[in-house]
Amino acid sequence: MGASQTTNILLETGTNEVEILELFIEEEGYRGYYGVNVAKVLEIIPMPATIMRPPHMRDAFAAGIFNHRDKIVTLMDLSIWLGRRRIETTQPKVIITEFNNMVTAFQVSGVTRIHRATWSDIRPLEGYMENMSDTITGVIELDNKLVFLLDLEKAISELNPNLAIANSDPAPERRIADETYKPIKVFHADDSHVIRTSLKRRLEEAGVFTVESTINGDEAWTHLLEVKRKAAEAEVPVQRFVEIIISDIEMPGMDGYHLCKRIKDDPELKSIPVVLFSSLITEKLLHKGEAVGADGQFAKPDMELIQFMKEEVEKVRQHSQAG
Repeated sequence: MGASQTTNILLETGTNEVEILELFIEEEGYRGYYGVNVAKVLEIIPMPATIMRPPHMRDAFAAGIFNHRDKIVTLMDLSIWLGRRRIETTQPKVIITEFNNMVTAFQVSGVTRIHRATWSDIRPLEGYMENMSDTITGVIELDNKLVFLLDLEKAISELNPNLAIANSDPAPERRIADETYKPIKVFHADDSHVIRTSLKRRLEEAGVFTVESTINGDEAWTHLLEVKRKAAEAEVPVQRFVEIIISDIEMPGMDGYHLCKRIKDDPELKSIPVVLFSSLITEKLLHKGEAVGADGQFAKPDMELIQFMKEEVEKVRQHSQAG
């Protein structure tokens, strides 16, 4: 059953809405409910009859590989990855996803339904639940129960470290040696602490950028309104404070599409280039970023965005000087 067959809901891009596939993991005396963004889901299928586990698979949560539509797909057991003890009362279900430009499958006990919600309904983990932040990105109340949103990107990065943002120094020839060069002021919004810190390190090590970060779209918008105020007060362009914006798409409070739309609808802020940097960037979903006016879209961990950002800001700087 394809995800598109499970719902007739069509979301308009930039409205801060999201479709959440609710799944569950059955434990002894307890059923845990979890959520996945429907935009990542290709299909929901019964457990394949044949699963092979190659010798190189050493992670306990890597259940093996199987053939699906003439493609070899890696299967991960979500209960093991979450540290839960799943019991089998019925045949498990497998959720086939596509993000980070790869197809991956996740084994769960079952699925319930798809919910339509807004990112403002999703809350970040707080207090004692923060120790779950390595696997969970947020929590939402659906049908009078708490549903935890899974950080599937973290799961596949543990399986394949090449999918994480590299922290190594950029090549020497790409560093800027000219001390008169004016560093590009970057503003970055992402709810992942790992992504924020690793991308900041990578960009600033290049000698081209200075980076200021925030944890979600809500805080990003508040910051940009303050930038507008400061620019107006000083009678200078907003680019004096922010020259380019990088935003994740999936964030509690306000998603990247809605943030981008607000920026591009604002007379003062719309001249700032906005780059969407997310695991959701695929050929099938590029139209969503285009619809809200994004200047660039890059799938994590594609570091080609560095060169793109330099070129975009240079265009704005040259246009400003010419004006």
